[in-house]
Amino acid sequence: MSKDKVLFIEDDQGIAGLVELELKHEGYDVELAADGRIGLDRALEQTWDIILLDVMLPGISGLEVCRRIRAESRVPIIMVTAKGAVSDRIAGLDFGADDYLVKPFAIEELMARMRGLMRRASYGSEGNAVLRLANLEMNLETRQVVRDGAAIQLTPREFALLQFFLENRAHVLSRDTILRNVWGYDFTGETNVVDVYVRYLRAKIDDGHAQPLLHTVRGVGYTLKEA
Repeated sequence: MSKDKVLFIEDDQGIAGLVELELKHEGYDVELAADGRIGLDRALEQTWDIILLDVMLPGISGLEVCRRIRAESRVPIIMVTAKGAVSDRIAGLDFGADDYLVKPFAIEELMARMRGLMRRASYGSEGNAVLRLANLEMNLETRQVVRDGAAIQLTPREFALLQFFLENRAHVLSRDTILRNVWGYDFTGETNVVDVYVRYLRAKIDDGHAQPLLHTVRGVGYTLKEA
């Protein structure tokens, strides 16, 4: 069985070395890059199963590296950084990251998030590639979303959130359930991150349509269903 390939773009040699050692011990094939430009070149030169990316890097910032990778590839990306404010997390996700881990972190938590992202990345090749509800359609292979024939542009996080809703359509999902399954871990920061992204998603899939699909269940959470 081939090893999962991990690229870690991090200029802190202490953190990079520790993570490399732990991941290799768990059977991952790990390569390090200590500079944004070098990391970007390596990211685009090879096929990776997942990329770990610091925000503050010499050469090119991690956010710019993330944006350029995302323009070329759907590889899962976890931002790893000391900047943990909500605005910083939202910036990383909007630039195309799939997850955001704040230093210092436990290596077990990092690996749990990696497993979750890689598992979701492989979903489209194993199951039904098209998810539908009413006139809303999501293609997991092409990552296209349309409603009533009109294309909808989603960020990677919005796409993952909508996918989870479609996979569990008509079920009422609590915020904690959404956090665990879409963000891939037990989120201990500001829990309104779910409300923020549901609001973003609702504006994109429901605004302008007579029949809303994404509903709030007061005091419980959210559900995606036909009215």
